[in-house]
Amino acid sequence: MYAAPTLLINGIARSTFETASNVIVNPATGQELAPLPIASAEDVAAAIEAADAAFPAWSRKAPVERARVLRRAADLIRLRADDIATGLTLENGKPLAEARGEILATAEVFDWFADEARRAYGRIIPGPHDGRMVVLKEPVGVVAAMSPWNFPAMTSGKKVAAALAAGCTVVLKPAEETPSAPLAIAQCLHDAGLPAGALNVVLGRPADISTQIMASPKVAKVSFTGSTAVGRELARLAAPGLKRLTMELGGHAPVLVMDDVDPAWAAARSATAKFRNAGQVCTSATRFFVHQSIYEAFVNEFARLAKTVQVGDGLDPATVMGPLTNARRVDAVERLTAEAVSCGARLVAGGKRIDRPGNFFEPTVLADVPAHAKVMSEEPFGPLATITPFADLDEALAAANAVPFGLAGYALTHSTAYSRRIARDLKVGVVGINTFVASSAETPFGGVKDSGYGVEGGIEGLDSYLVTKFVNEG
Repeated sequence: MYAAPTLLINGIARSTFETASNVIVNPATGQELAPLPIASAEDVAAAIEAADAAFPAWSRKAPVERARVLRRAADLIRLRADDIATGLTLENGKPLAEARGEILATAEVFDWFADEARRAYGRIIPGPHDGRMVVLKEPVGVVAAMSPWNFPAMTSGKKVAAALAAGCTVVLKPAEETPSAPLAIAQCLHDAGLPAGALNVVLGRPADISTQIMASPKVAKVSFTGSTAVGRELARLAAPGLKRLTMELGGHAPVLVMDDVDPAWAAARSATAKFRNAGQVCTSATRFFVHQSIYEAFVNEFARLAKTVQVGDGLDPATVMGPLTNARRVDAVERLTAEAVSCGARLVAGGKRIDRPGNFFEPTVLADVPAHAKVMSEEPFGPLATITPFADLDEALAAANAVPFGLAGYALTHSTAYSRRIARDLKVGVVGINTFVASSAETPFGGVKDSGYGVEGGIEGLDSYLVTKFVNEG
């Protein structure tokens, strides 16, 4: 059963006097799930105050004790995975198997940072005289974490797990469309023994909450995943207080399909990756650049596969692709498709809304897409793939790097020479060679250019929640 969300402040679920006029909606049916609680300015202030009050004790707790809490939380997340995944599918629309996979991957993140909590190493530097010169790593303080609706469990989990492992306390603002998984994860942490106030969850009007958080001198760092436009505004708001920022922003991932691969093999891998979570993935493969020698075979097979994707309610076991999470994404994909066709692109699969309740759009494939079509520079964030031929690798790399985004990029090739050149020359933060897996608990994740700065995950993921202190004991 779907539970109506609440705020979580200082370890206590808190209702609000105001709820949003736009309630949380199941995107597969259009049915209302629950009203969205709106945090008041007093609620947000209380959450920041609770995190600030909890920081001294949590930051001084032995790393092994912080690790135990995180590991117990990981176990609880796994134990409750089915219920959490069902809530996630109801809100987001992704197939239940994908939702459950996200929850289990989030548990892995907590296990990873439970280990990393014990590895925030400093060092001793040999000095010119007697005495010691010591470098210490200390938690930065109160962290504001802001997560999106497309992967609400994983993105929240990466921020919260790393911050708590480092000894920071957190105010988490999940996306208003998908609050249930972040709230469930927070409950797992508190049931695992996390002290009250160490993690607080607020929901409401994003602009109001963000402005208040960015103005608070008690918030030392902000980690944000979302659009480039909002990231720029947060950076502007952070400037007066010189707050630390980690920004994981938009993407528009290229895929270079080289002449040494079987086009049917390449198309099968590409179609599976493209339509995961209905293309609502910041690292989603979107711009396919295919060598001209295998181009038509690739296009034909990709289009054939797109037409076989079973679209439906994420709770239906037969569903391969669910709805888009909100209606504005349907509008955007429809607009970009029509504009590309008007520019001369060839529509080879899909291209239309699906006539049923909910936010459904056909898996769509465009071939021969000209560079000036808007979809080649604007992230569709939906089930829309573009395919363009190229003659040589220099041409492909130039086209791949022609956008302001630089989050992820991919290549399908069996050539070591090709793969090394592509890995070197793609201007992105993450490169996949013969794989579309762009992130795991053990690996750093982040972009360049308009895709943001800083990384989350891996051994590097702990560092942005720590400050470096030099102590000269000369």
